[in-house]
Amino acid sequence: MLFEDELDVHLNPIIGPDWTLPGQRREVVTPGNNQKRFVAGALNASAARVTWVHGKKKTSALFIDLVRAVDAAYPRAKRLHFILDNAATHSSKKTHKALEALGERLVLHFLLPYCPEGNRIERLWWDVHANVTRNPRCKKMEALMSEVDAYLDARNTQKSARPLLRDTSARRAA
Repeated sequence: MLFEDELDVHLNPIIGPDWTLPGQRREVVTPGNNQKRFVAGALNASAARVTWVHGKKKTSALFIDLVRAVDAAYPRAKRLHFILDNAATHSSKKTHKALEALGERLVLHFLLPYCPEGNRIERLWWDVHANVTRNPRCKKMEALMSEVDAYLDARNTQKSARPLLRDTSARRAA
């Protein structure tokens, strides 16, 4: 069983609550024109591992790429159950046509409308925003996407749901 959703990654910072020591201010860097990229991910409910793909647009093609990546990641699974929201990209004609190749191996379970708390991967995306994309220091989108990949890789290799990406000396210096 896999929880699926998409993440919007903006080069300009998304303003939100952020913690600092008393008497200090957080510097917000704005590199100029905003750029966007999208990450489609599937969180394995039992192993807590995430499989993801990138895209420049949130389209049916991005979802199809993710399904193919999950299919390749779990070749011995008899069935792949996806729990997902009701986005148009998940039920488009292009998606249906592309997913017919998987036949009965792929089963889509749609959540109720406006039910983000029912999709576990939403919590992962909140962590990515809190730890990587909320106030990025990157001037180029490629660097920010590399940080997103590093965070997700670290999460997959550690037992903790929130990996520590900085060593302890860097945290003490901050």
